[in-house]
Amino acid sequence: MMHNIAGKRLGRNTAHRAALRRNFTVSVIKHERVITTMPKAKALRPFVEKIITLARSNDAKTRLHRIRQAAALLQDKDAVKKLFEVIGPRFANRAGGYTRILRMADYRIGDGGTKVVFELVENNVLEQQLKAKEAAEVQDTEAAAKA
Repeated sequence: MMHNIAGKRLGRNTAHRAALRRNFTVSVIKHERVITTMPKAKALRPFVEKIITLARSNDAKTRLHRIRQAAALLQDKDAVKKLFEVIGPRFANRAGGYTRILRMADYRIGDGGTKVVFELVENNVLEQQLKAKEAAEVQDTEAAAKA
């Protein structure tokens, strides 16, 4: 029996789980939207939420300490910078619930695992992708017109 053991193992040893948690959180911070499996998303959601809570506060006295805490956990300078400059202020007035898990209609091909979209709420990732796609189409039509 596993008494007083918190969290899921996810089929990994301790070091691999720590690396998974760190890499997953960095990916969510950088891209604001990640496709993964349901068990992984549910297991890693609390960690992502706690990291975002670190970046929310506007207290100048503890800002450096919170940045160092996040840097120690994430080990990625770009992610920490985006976390404190973009994501933290975005959620400053929100009392939790910074992420959402949306179930996708299809399943993973290899093992049939349930695929989900793990994303930050109030993001504009899809809008940015649509704008980039439209800009690429305009460039293609301009290049074709010149040729």
